[in-house]
Amino acid sequence: MNANPIVTKLQPPSSSPDLKLPNSIYLHIPFCRRRCFYCDFAVSVVGDRKHGDNSTMIQDYVEILCQEIAQESVIIPASSLNTIFFGGGTPSLLSVDQLQRILKVVDQKFGIANNAEISMEVDPGTFDREKLQGFLNLGVNRVSLGVQVFQDKLLQLAGRSHSVDEIFSAINIIEQVGIQNWSLDLISGLPEQTLKDWEYSLKTLLKINPNHVSIYDLIVEDKTPFSRYYTPGESPLPSEETTIQMYRLAQKLLTQAGYEHYEISNYAKPGFQCQHNLVYWKKQPYYGFGMGAASYLRGYRLTRPRKRQEYYAWVKGDYPVDLAEFVDTTQEELLETLMLGLRLAEGINLEVISQQFGSDILEQILTLLMPFYHQGLVQILDHNQNPIQPNFHQGWMRLTDPDGFLISNQILSTVFAGLSEI
Repeated sequence: MNANPIVTKLQPPSSSPDLKLPNSIYLHIPFCRRRCFYCDFAVSVVGDRKHGDNSTMIQDYVEILCQEIAQESVIIPASSLNTIFFGGGTPSLLSVDQLQRILKVVDQKFGIANNAEISMEVDPGTFDREKLQGFLNLGVNRVSLGVQVFQDKLLQLAGRSHSVDEIFSAINIIEQVGIQNWSLDLISGLPEQTLKDWEYSLKTLLKINPNHVSIYDLIVEDKTPFSRYYTPGESPLPSEETTIQMYRLAQKLLTQAGYEHYEISNYAKPGFQCQHNLVYWKKQPYYGFGMGAASYLRGYRLTRPRKRQEYYAWVKGDYPVDLAEFVDTTQEELLETLMLGLRLAEGINLEVISQQFGSDILEQILTLLMPFYHQGLVQILDHNQNPIQPNFHQGWMRLTDPDGFLISNQILSTVFAGLSEI
């Protein structure tokens, strides 16, 4: 098949026993009842009434996905999986039998650790108690509920397919089946969303009290309906000042309620951080399967086609495009390490940066960050996470919360520009 030579590049040499293999896998389920107006993900719309077994489109996709997993994992060595993440799209549109089929192939080809975190994104109105219990019986032990807001008007303006009543019905089902490890997603910066609306959504969330929360600020992506309707910062979108207030309010209310702000957009009660997403932010290797999904392994990122028929053709060997991209030149690896690591509250280990890229590079980074350090936007910490004076050889570097996080793009742009000559 055409993809085989591409993936063969990822084959580890036998003389590299210390080469780390992924123990995480992302599985893309691209189907949605309708496309949200802000969404630029690789998705296919199936309509309100099509779920799993009654959708030929979903059935065909599951077969192709299982085919891809089976044939590519023969080439890429297996490593028992500690995290599995079903993202989308709306994975809860799968039937229990379809999920079982996928997990069976994954287990056969890779092996699933007994205590693996198996996460699934779910949307209100796409599952009942019987289906969710069926998912749990197959090993799913973490769900992420796409709520976004608690106002019907704003849900409709965003193109969401569910209502507020369906949100509470979904939460009731989650509580009935006894899932402890579940996340609730919200979006700020939507059209016509006021600070008062946002505060109401946050306080409603706190009454529900999930163990994990993801807070996303709306990005108006190209080629989406929102990009045709709206200009960032202009009415009816909230002003930049208002979106900053929204971010600060979320950080204040959630941390006061006992949530750890462990990543720019994510909060968790102690012990409930998303282990799968930490793999991305810590730049560890991972497998990805499905339409538009990416694998990252040994310096290569292999991204599948984003269109369904092109993805099918690629899996079958009929798509004549090399999709593997070598990303880890020294500069690219450094910049990606900084971009991902500085999203985390724990920041980046300076000793690791020095070991990987050299002490001269580390000194350049710290010099570029000194203006932000003196403004209280960057901290240098010891190994106990206590602030210390800048040290070019040891400790941790992180952005402050919330001020540093709020201008993370500006800080990273300054560093990237200053390091452009390496």
